[in-house]
Amino acid sequence: MDLSEETGKQFAVGMITLAAIVVMLFTLPPYVGLELTIAMSLTLAVLIGMYVILITEAVHRTTLALFGALLTLIILLYTGIIPAHESINFVIGAISFNTIGLLLGMMIIVGILSETGIFQYVAIRSAKLARGNVWKLMIMFSIITAVASAFLDNVTTVLLIVPVTISVARILNINPISFILSEIFASNLGGTATLIGDPPNIMIGSAAGISFADFANRMTQEVVITFAVSLLLLRFMFRKDLRQKPEHVEKLQEIDEKKEIKDSVLLKKTSIVLVAVIILFVFNGTLKVEVSVIALAGAAVLLLVTKTEPEKALRHVEWTTLLFFAGLFVIVAGVESSGALKVIAHETVKITGGNLPSTMFLIIWMSAFVSAFVDNIPYTATMIPIIQNISVDPNFAAAISGFAHNPLWFALAVGADFGGNGTLVGASANLVAIAIAEKYGYPVFFRAFLLKGFPYMIATTLIASLILYLRILFFW
Repeated sequence: MDLSEETGKQFAVGMITLAAIVVMLFTLPPYVGLELTIAMSLTLAVLIGMYVILITEAVHRTTLALFGALLTLIILLYTGIIPAHESINFVIGAISFNTIGLLLGMMIIVGILSETGIFQYVAIRSAKLARGNVWKLMIMFSIITAVASAFLDNVTTVLLIVPVTISVARILNINPISFILSEIFASNLGGTATLIGDPPNIMIGSAAGISFADFANRMTQEVVITFAVSLLLLRFMFRKDLRQKPEHVEKLQEIDEKKEIKDSVLLKKTSIVLVAVIILFVFNGTLKVEVSVIALAGAAVLLLVTKTEPEKALRHVEWTTLLFFAGLFVIVAGVESSGALKVIAHETVKITGGNLPSTMFLIIWMSAFVSAFVDNIPYTATMIPIIQNISVDPNFAAAISGFAHNPLWFALAVGADFGGNGTLVGASANLVAIAIAEKYGYPVFFRAFLLKGFPYMIATTLIASLILYLRILFFW
């Protein structure tokens, strides 16, 4: 069976599933006590349809998001929720330009940094320090990936670290798959620590008005403790791979990692700008300057001081990802405008009785399981207005009155980011890393990833949720 035939079958299954969901949306709500209007049902159908087709991978996610945005706009116009002359204002208002601007600026900065060879230098240097010890090598590569993912885009991090990992593994004549999986896990965990570490965090911070410093203060401890404990889990999961006997250790020691630095002047300039941007991120709450402005300013300064051609720098920008975000924001704003998300928020509060810990655990675990099978970006975009509606619900508002920021925002970050480790399709970084591995002749299949990733996701989510719960009780 060729790829197109397999994709066609997946798409057919997806459309049948979608048809069944649409029928249920229009028939079941009255029987469970829900009153959904036509606009609510139609916009929810578009949102759920996007999820279903995303899983089949039959249509590119950017195409899907833009088409879904078009359908959502037509529904809102048809049902009279927005007048035709307000359609452009609705679209502009729906798109979070703070999120788009932050991603754009950081893509340019990180793209220029990637040209210097610094990642290759660090990876080879670490491999030499491990001196052929497979366990030490896994720890070092995992730490490098986790730290880098806290400040750089996850996809960029794995794009840079995975090829180097495979090169080192080939020199030592060992199988790199366990290293690649541990790097994927570390990337999704490390990216949870900061506001810029993972796209869901950027979206959450922008929607909730959480500064870089506040986000890092709340999340870094959970991530560091969870990551430290997870290393023991990695040692158990990959115990057979860690018994490999490396060869040609002396050949690795002979490699001059300094030669990996392709442009030391560019590295210095880029490092200075990146450090300055991160420092400004830390103080963005005090400065009252949006993180998107800081990132775009950093990109502009870097282009100026390095004299990099804009056309060359802009090649590093994932325009399809930015357009995906734009379409997604419009779809979710449409569902919110219909009133459907307010109904869902109210039902969530009813389930938990307005109890903060119960609601927090529900958000974490629901997010983790859904994000394991659906890209965490659209899921987060859907959950943001739901949490906003939960926050103002009279039955819940009193529970969070003493908090500077609603703890549910951090629960969403933990669930969405950690859940990405559950399956192969849980996060973009997973797919990119596995694609690189396959390109080099080391395929990782869905089932193999699931057997390692899902238990790892359950364990790390459990640890992080317990830490978050204890902090809410005693240390917030």
